[in-house]
Amino acid sequence: MTTDPSAERHVTVEGVRLRFASAHMATLGDELEPLHGHNYEVRCRVDGALTSDQWVIDFSVLKRLVREACERLDHRFLLQTQSLVLRTTQTAEGWTVEHGTRRYVFPAADVAALPIENTTAELIAQWLWGQVAGELAASGGHGNLVRLAIDVEEMPGQAGGYAAMLAAS
Repeated sequence: MTTDPSAERHVTVEGVRLRFASAHMATLGDELEPLHGHNYEVRCRVDGALTSDQWVIDFSVLKRLVREACERLDHRFLLQTQSLVLRTTQTAEGWTVEHGTRRYVFPAADVAALPIENTTAELIAQWLWGQVAGELAASGGHGNLVRLAIDVEEMPGQAGGYAAMLAAS
């Protein structure tokens, strides 16, 4: 079989157990949304060359990495620790979040403290990208992969994403 050298190969995983339920309060300008939650769905795509076994990556490996990253967020309050609008304080007991006259206290075990400025779908996708890319790099044997894309859907028909090239091994 002859293959076009400019052809692209990719693998996509989504659906089964690639989801998490979390609460958040995104900021819009100087305003803070009310505390609310979503049942997020995650989709992941990797682009790359075929391995000697003729696949880009084993579906089960990719699903496991994405699922493990989702589990770090599941049933947690997503806190944007780099917010330019919120005042956040961490203690041994938990996190205090303040905005204007509003004050929230969350037990540490209930918080996923993310080093992002806002808990938008786009930045959550970027955080997940970092988790999956880091695991791919740490596990080795994935030097054929060139690009990783993550989409985070807050509700049907409403998603944000992040995609970037992977570091060469």
